[in-house]
Amino acid sequence: MQFSENDDLIDIRYDSVFKAVFTKNTPESQGALSKLVSTLIKREVSIVVITANEPPVENLRDRQIRFDIVCKAESGELINVEMCFNPKPSEPVRLEFHASKLFIGQDIKGKDKDFKDLKESYQIAILAKKRFFADDVVFHTFEYYDPEHNISLNGRSRIITVELSKLNSIVDKPVNEMSPAEHWAIFFEYLTDKAKREKINQIIECQEGIAMASEALVTITKDEIEFYRQMSKEKYELDMHCDMVYERRQAREEGREEGREEGRQEGKKEGKEEGRQEEKQEVISLLKSGKSLEDIIREYDK
Repeated sequence: MQFSENDDLIDIRYDSVFKAVFTKNTPESQGALSKLVSTLIKREVSIVVITANEPPVENLRDRQIRFDIVCKAESGELINVEMCFNPKPSEPVRLEFHASKLFIGQDIKGKDKDFKDLKESYQIAILAKKRFFADDVVFHTFEYYDPEHNISLNGRSRIITVELSKLNSIVDKPVNEMSPAEHWAIFFEYLTDKAKREKINQIIECQEGIAMASEALVTITKDEIEFYRQMSKEKYELDMHCDMVYERRQAREEGREEGREEGRQEGKKEGKEEGRQEEKQEVISLLKSGKSLEDIIREYDK
C-alpha cells in the first residue's frame, strides 16, 4: 500500500473519519484497531468486540460529531479510543471522568465474582491541536500513585494521551529510528501533508497496522470525499469561532474584574450585550454545522 503525491487524502484526525477507518467490519479495519491499541498500551492485544453505543460509520454522513471507540480485547481489557481534532481546555478532567466510568462500568456482581475480577481499562485520547502538558513529550500514561513518596497504587485503570502538536522534533528522524508509537503519531499528523508523503509511505511499509488503516481509509468513496471536504471546512470555521468566543469570554471576565475595582457599571452592561451577541452567533454556527438539535443543546449548555 503506497500513496502517490497526487492522492487527495481525507484528514484522519477528524472524528468521523477516524471512526470510519477503525470500526468498519473488515479485517483491515479490525486489524488496524488491534495494532494501534497494542502499540499505545505496550502489550499485544486483539480487539474482539466493539461495544460502542452506535453502529460503526459505513458512510461519513452517518456521524458528524465527536465519537469514542469503546472496545474489548480478547483477554477482557476495556479500551476507549478517541481522536479529538480541537480539544477544549477541560480535556484532562474530561478524560479522568470517562476513564472512571469505563472502569466502574464492569459487572462484578454475583457470588463467584469480586474486585480481583476487574479487568484493566484504558482511556486513550489522541489530541490533534493544542498542548496540554508543559513538557515536549508526545506520549503520556497516567495512573494512580502517591506523588510525595513516588509509590504506585498498581491500579488497573490508565489514561493515555498522544499530543500530535509536539511532533516537530520527531518528524525529521529517520523512520527506522522512530518507535512504533511515533510511527502512528506521524501517520495521523502528516497523512495529508504531501511534502511528507514519502515518509508516510516508508512508515506504511514497515508497520502492518498502519498499512491496514491505510487500506481502510481508501475504501471511503469519492462521493464521501467531496462531502467531507465541505463538512471539514464548516467544522474548521466552527472550531475557529469557538476558540474566539472562549478568548473573548476570558477577556470580558478580566474586564469585569477591572470594572468592579473602578466601579464602572457601564462597562459591565456593554459586556453583557456583547455576550448576548456572541452567544447568538455561536448558536447560528452550531446550527450550520449539521448537528442534531439534541446535540446542539447539549454542547451549548456546556
